[in-house]
Amino acid sequence: MHTKITALSTYIPEKVLDNAYFEAIVDTSDEWITSRTGIHERRSIAPDETTTDLAVRAVENLTKESGAAIHDVDFIIVSTITQEQNMPSIASQVQNYFQIPATGAIDITAACAGFVYGISMAHSLVAAGTYKKVLVISAEALTKFTDYSDRTTCILFGDAAGAALIEHNETEGILKPISGTFGDGGKELYLSHIADTINGTSIEANNRIHQNGRAVYKWAVQLVPRQVKRLLDINHLTINEIDWFVPHSANLRMIEAICAEMNYSMDKVLESVTRYGNTSSSTIPLALHEGVKQGKLKQGDLLLLIGFGGGLTYSGVIIRW
Repeated sequence: MHTKITALSTYIPEKVLDNAYFEAIVDTSDEWITSRTGIHERRSIAPDETTTDLAVRAVENLTKESGAAIHDVDFIIVSTITQEQNMPSIASQVQNYFQIPATGAIDITAACAGFVYGISMAHSLVAAGTYKKVLVISAEALTKFTDYSDRTTCILFGDAAGAALIEHNETEGILKPISGTFGDGGKELYLSHIADTINGTSIEANNRIHQNGRAVYKWAVQLVPRQVKRLLDINHLTINEIDWFVPHSANLRMIEAICAEMNYSMDKVLESVTRYGNTSSSTIPLALHEGVKQGKLKQGDLLLLIGFGGGLTYSGVIIRW
């Protein structure tokens, strides 16, 4: 059975944090930030907003923009690393808000790869005939877990949410996905509430995001081109057949380095980092939605999505728009 993304939207908080904001609180400058990351601004949720609120607003926008019904959704997957509580899940709170009568509901924690993992899982559930209509949501309130005294990380992160519906389709809309994990790199990018070690290495359990930027950058630039080739090979495609490349928008310079390694034009890349910063699993739906709003995506286009990050883990999938 074939599947397809039948609706997509996002939610972006109103508050803007531009580079001038960071010039006032840490030793940095607009030139330093843009030259190293490509980021110009990012968004931050209000003090009384929660990650669940982001998820709900993204779904509301999806229904308004597409006209899609969600009362018959029979499974909800939420990707997030910023739950305000471990239980109940954000997915169950989304179910309650919209009063969806008969649905499964889970949260997944795959950091920046989470949205693609969610799409891949939804594809498998629908393709197997187990479920008919899966709602995949990414919701990240990273600014609540950012250390604003660390100039190397605080300039990176923003808040946003995305939502997509995956349903049965007569033709193939979502192709074979891939995924993989390098758990030995867990200490390079983490957010710990309680545990003070990862794989025997001491860490800071202070409820803040910690990143070894150099190590993660090197890992991603080496990993992504190899896994893109693997993904293309299992789907019997070449890079020249891909209309749009949609990587996790962690850092514009990282994306440029990956594209250079693959000999792929940046003109065919959809990214969200320049306007919204690194929003973890929400960067890819943001980039897709921006592509839709700008009229870039055409019916039948082949898009290659790949998310990668904390875990360290990655997931990739090719979709036909």
